Amino acid sequence: MPDRDFCTECAELIPIRRADLGYTTCMPCGELIARARKHTIVPMHKSNYMVVTDRETLKQLTRPGRTLEG
Repeated sequence: MPDRDFCTECAELIPIRRADLGYTTCMPCGELIARARKHTIVPMHKSNYMVVTDRETLKQLTRPGRTLEG
C-alpha cells in the first residue's frame, strides 16, 4: 500500500476516501490537531478584523486605550 494510506501521527490505516481527499492523518489524530489550534477574530476600531493566535497579543488589544505596537 502507498505511504499516504497511513496516519502520519499514529501509523494507523487511513480510509482510502479520506486519503484521496488529501488528509494525512486518521480522524482521531486530525481531531486532536484541530483542537490544539486556537485563534480569535478581533474587530479593530475604525479598521478591519484581525486574526489573533497569540494570547499575549489578545490581552494587549483588549486593554482599554491600548493598541498593538510593533
